[in-house]
Amino acid sequence: MVGRFSRMVVAMTIRMPRWFVGWVSRRYVAGPKLEDAVKVMHRLSKEGACFTIDVLGEEITSMGEASFFLEEYKRVISAISENKFDANLSIKPTAFGLLLDSDKGMENIEALVSMANEHDMFVRLDMEDHRVTDDTIQVMLDMHDKGLTNVGVVLQGRLFRTLDDIQNIENKLGSNADYRICKGIYLEPEEISHTKRQPIIEATNACIDAMLDAGAYVGIASHDYPVIEHTLQALESRKMGPGLDDPRSNAGPARNQKGPGYEFQMLLGVRGPLRRKLTSKGHRTRVYIPYGEKWYEYSIRRLKENPTIGTQVAKAFLMPWTNRP
Repeated sequence: MVGRFSRMVVAMTIRMPRWFVGWVSRRYVAGPKLEDAVKVMHRLSKEGACFTIDVLGEEITSMGEASFFLEEYKRVISAISENKFDANLSIKPTAFGLLLDSDKGMENIEALVSMANEHDMFVRLDMEDHRVTDDTIQVMLDMHDKGLTNVGVVLQGRLFRTLDDIQNIENKLGSNADYRICKGIYLEPEEISHTKRQPIIEATNACIDAMLDAGAYVGIASHDYPVIEHTLQALESRKMGPGLDDPRSNAGPARNQKGPGYEFQMLLGVRGPLRRKLTSKGHRTRVYIPYGEKWYEYSIRRLKENPTIGTQVAKAFLMPWTNRP
């Protein structure tokens, strides 16, 4: 019943005028400009949050667009440094031209990762749909081969392949692996992924366990209580947690602007009370902050690809006091 209601809300929202979608999305998108993201970071820094910044846009049609993203992310690095924010970058490899010209795309990504490294800043490679899973993982491995270890990848718990990917990455990077694990917003074919809520949650939890046991750094990107509760239990059983040094014998060295082997990550505007509760207990919490001129396309895509967001949209509209950003 809830799923049907959520899909109905999404279907109605994406047919609404652009201004209405903008009203809905202002909770989840900082705005069209870098200055908008800076304002949000100033505000949420007071709540003890740290950040990862995403310039909206992905599959581009020309390498000229790739140049725009490279230059815009350079501006982001400068803004983070100038304001002394506790923040890193999230980038989509396709936005840098990976599918148009793989060599030039890699050159663009390496240039950005190198600049971030000079500022002691981390870069997260966002995971797009299954067409680019192998390419995205390979970009990370290639960067590490070049000595740029300030880069990690997102893996999606819903994909059948993800546990194997974790093992393969562990074999190549050991404890230098750095993940964001999420259920995955892309509604992938049932031939390659779990499509029901409970199997997706169970698969994601299994991935969290595998990452922790591999000594990797793990960013748990979830708003689902079953995933967060499982993570808290998994941390406790491994004697990991706030104020504790990472006790894992296979853990990598402590990383700048990172937690003791793990952190929680949440989207801007989603489950703010839960994020603040985790922060109050000493857990490191990172907020994913998207901004850019492509806010409308981003908002519509997230609604279409994950209709369960409809429930959150309705709740934000009808009962905003229950879900303060």
